[in-house]
Amino acid sequence: MFKENIKIALNAINSNLLRSILTMLIIAIGITALVGILTAIDSIKQSINSNFTSLGANTFTIRNKELVVRIGRGGRKPKKYPEITFEQASRFKDLYTFRSVVSISTVASQGATVKYKSLKTNPNIAVFAGDENYLQSGGYELSQGRNFSVNEVERSANLVIIGQEIVKKIFPKQKNVINEVVNIGVGKYKIIGVLEEKGASMGMGGDKVIIIPITNGRQYFGNDKMSYVLNVTSENPQEMEIAEGEAKGLLRQIRHVKLGQPDNFEIVKSDSLANILIDNIKYVTMAATIIGFITLLGAAIGLMNIMLVSVTERTREIGIRKSLGATSKNIRFQFLVEAVVICQLGGLFGIILGIATGNVTSYFVGAGFIIPWFWILSGLIICLTVGLIAGIYPAMKASQLDPVEALRNE
Repeated sequence: MFKENIKIALNAINSNLLRSILTMLIIAIGITALVGILTAIDSIKQSINSNFTSLGANTFTIRNKELVVRIGRGGRKPKKYPEITFEQASRFKDLYTFRSVVSISTVASQGATVKYKSLKTNPNIAVFAGDENYLQSGGYELSQGRNFSVNEVERSANLVIIGQEIVKKIFPKQKNVINEVVNIGVGKYKIIGVLEEKGASMGMGGDKVIIIPITNGRQYFGNDKMSYVLNVTSENPQEMEIAEGEAKGLLRQIRHVKLGQPDNFEIVKSDSLANILIDNIKYVTMAATIIGFITLLGAAIGLMNIMLVSVTERTREIGIRKSLGATSKNIRFQFLVEAVVICQLGGLFGIILGIATGNVTSYFVGAGFIIPWFWILSGLIICLTVGLIAGIYPAMKASQLDPVEALRNE
């Protein structure tokens, strides 16, 4: 009897194929919205964690502080603290004696163009100026070549380490690019290294970067408003708090911060930056979930209406089945199966489309491909729940029909 009820339910779906397909599409759209956006968000989160983890749990960053203060009733204005100058950063590096590696860096440009013969990149290349320790503290690794030497940094050599995106753009068929000379702005730079592919998160191009010596960056890109960043990598992750404390005390002394005054710089851990970004994403997750559930609610109401129409149209069929011995339980089960099958088929299509949509979106923002098993399972459970909720009332109504009245009305 169980198999017979399922067979009858599937035949009923097939006999009203267009209506069933339209209902499946409504459900699929809701699941696609839910699974697609959440898949993209999970992929972006994974990429953010991966990129910031590469900095290491034993690294912290010291940078210029910016505070937003209220002006009048509704105005807000950023309060700028003095920039961390190159002299201050250099003095910190020389005087900081804790067991760690210290690097100095700055953003020399965010819109540079790199040229090689007739080929050039878009003007969206980030130019980082760093010392001989910047690759290590910045979480970079080399796929080709070498790092800057101390001597090359001191003499402001025209050398550059480039990201994979630049290699693909201006050296599309060339495997070894070491010792090639490229134009950056008005200067010519010899390539001494190529960075490992890093990917991107939230549109931050991790491979659209070039790194030049810090002294060279000051010479060709420097200005009075340039602020420098200190990355400190402790040899022992368990001594991070001590390392931060010593760094804070030393920099306060160097920047002449008086006793009782707040710091005019900030210390940020790599995992803190990741948590800030991920925390901001949660609002997008909430919005996506609400949109998906509203769509599914509409789909559930549509499915319920269709099942009620189906009950009305099949009054004679229900009457005949009951007169032949089918119980109310059999009729109820048949209509529930129809509702659940429609939801599950729509849900499966929506999950496949959602995974594809989510990963395509992730690709365009630079995140990796993932298979969201949690959201796949959640989608199937949600579809089952929607099918049961939407089908229970029509199923109850169908099971309560009197066979004599059903046949008489026909």
